[in-house]
Amino acid sequence: MSRVESRHEETRARLTMHILLIEDDTKTGEYLKKGLGESGYNVDWTQHGADGLHMALHTMYDLIVLDVMLPGIDGFQIIELLRARQDVPVLFLTARDQLHDRIRGLELGADDYLVKPFSFTELLLRIRTILRRGVVREADHFHLADLELDLVRRRVTRQQQVIALTNKEFALLHLFLRRTGDVLSRTQIASEVWDMNFDSDTNVVDVAVKRLRSKVDQPYPNKLIHTIRGIGYVCEVRPCGPDANPL
Repeated sequence: MSRVESRHEETRARLTMHILLIEDDTKTGEYLKKGLGESGYNVDWTQHGADGLHMALHTMYDLIVLDVMLPGIDGFQIIELLRARQDVPVLFLTARDQLHDRIRGLELGADDYLVKPFSFTELLLRIRTILRRGVVREADHFHLADLELDLVRRRVTRQQQVIALTNKEFALLHLFLRRTGDVLSRTQIASEVWDMNFDSDTNVVDVAVKRLRSKVDQPYPNKLIHTIRGIGYVCEVRPCGPDANPL
């Protein structure tokens, strides 16, 4: 494909991209809608947070450009409600350059953060980068039966009771919940959690699993971490049986 054909292909791809712009400032909103439209994107614009949230939840968008400071419901509230329902990419716009605001936005699930004033060229590059990358965000919360893991707050609960875990135990449980239903060999677990090659003479994995079970499984009738003899472990909901017993 020639460079000219490649540029034409990119333009055609952009024409299919649907962007929601939530920006309350009239001058900024008109400027961005016009500029993004001229750049080949299909843009819906609203100045109201509540309307923007409704549009985001009822229309399929490829990207949401979201101002933080909005009347009524602000950008932080919008993305928090949005992330409970879907995983559309979000680019935050804000006049506030405070570090804790940027951290809060990213923790809530923003894909990027642009501080006003900014150049339109930079905005366009950020948008293209996000759209090329797609959604690669890892889940922040994991649920299995009555067990919950909050990755951001590094908090584990079962039956709403907080369970204290060491860093390695937390990493091990995170791996199990990310791979629920998958049989994981000791070699896989050692590589993921300890970043090391598994030595068959080392029982570090079995010892760690036993300690984790004593905290998240032993006090409860429904066991979640099961031994697959001769192979490794699997984390899933199933009736307790011989394989569910600690080593």
